[in-house]
Amino acid sequence: MNTPKLLKTLLALILLSQVITKSLTADSNDLAPVVTDLNSANVSYSLEAKLPDLAEAYISSSPTDMQDGIPVGTLADGNVDQDRILQYANAIAAGKFDVTDSLLIMHKDKLIFESYYRRGRENYPHYQMSITKSYTALAIGRAIQLGYLSMADLDKPVVSFLKDINQSKLVAGADQITLAQAMNMKSGIRIDKAKARELMKQPAQLKGQGQIEAYMTHSLPIPTAPREFKYQGSDPSMTMQVLEAVVPGSAKDFICDQLLKPMGITNYAWRADISGLPKSGAGSSFRSRDMLKFGMLVSDNGQWHGQQLIPSDYIQQATSRINTNKQGTNSYGYFWWRAGMQVDGKSYDCKSGRGAGGQFILILPELDLIIVTTAHNKGMGKTLANTSIHLLPAFVQ
Repeated sequence: MNTPKLLKTLLALILLSQVITKSLTADSNDLAPVVTDLNSANVSYSLEAKLPDLAEAYISSSPTDMQDGIPVGTLADGNVDQDRILQYANAIAAGKFDVTDSLLIMHKDKLIFESYYRRGRENYPHYQMSITKSYTALAIGRAIQLGYLSMADLDKPVVSFLKDINQSKLVAGADQITLAQAMNMKSGIRIDKAKARELMKQPAQLKGQGQIEAYMTHSLPIPTAPREFKYQGSDPSMTMQVLEAVVPGSAKDFICDQLLKPMGITNYAWRADISGLPKSGAGSSFRSRDMLKFGMLVSDNGQWHGQQLIPSDYIQQATSRINTNKQGTNSYGYFWWRAGMQVDGKSYDCKSGRGAGGQFILILPELDLIIVTTAHNKGMGKTLANTSIHLLPAFVQ
């Protein structure tokens, strides 16, 4: 048993329990609920799960200006159905719609609504599942903006960036998987589950680029493009490895210093993968307001308050319909989703980052609207359907 590690975990739990026994609720006219004395040791999926539910939901139709780069307004600022929005928020508070922890709404470039429920706290980073992939795609875009990659590099083989891989071991076709194909979940990597479990028992061999070498060595042969879309963890892992290979220093420091800090995002966590790099399929933790910042960045074609952080053509490509499922309802770009959201028989185009449990960034250009939600549902929950039915009509006049 790792006694020092156990003691450290117990101490963190004790500290967190002391923190969360303080006042965590707020009247809707006051500041949003927070965990006080928060530090990085308190941020993790397991500790977040121990946050007690708020005794009272925090619902604000006039969000506080936190001087964090997010312009604020009120529900009364725009031509919206305020009653419908408040009814939806109160229904969430009553437990009628999923196990939602936060709901933020930006309309016409202003945050006009902010609410927290259950485990939701203004300053506590919420654990993110697959939406972490969307943030990884933005990191690649930042590397392009700074000249460490080019748009043309997206069509180069992943292995051309990874000099530590022994290409003589790779299965046929593995050397043809491009970065763009990996970010569109079309690498063609297929590994038997039993083999994957066996590899996980040898973590030393999966450090650094050994992780990707294992994928490409033990996969079935890779067919020629176009390949079938398969949502899986190998493809975002390849993407993070490329980022690590091309930027100065580490991918972890690059994401922190070059993507997050320019937007004022400092209160976050990002778990390490078995490779030692930041996890890319899931594993980040971000505040709801910082999720909104990612939405603002994408909505403004890669600009943050006039500074071009990511090339606009990359944003357009990353959120485009590169792959569309057979039903024609959901499309996928570079780790970003694209689909229509239905309101009264009309479809409104939506770009989105999505994560299991109910983490969503929904960007609807036609409505000049960005919606952020966090939750702890089983699976994806019904957030998308509930948003279309109960919330979006408030913005369709």
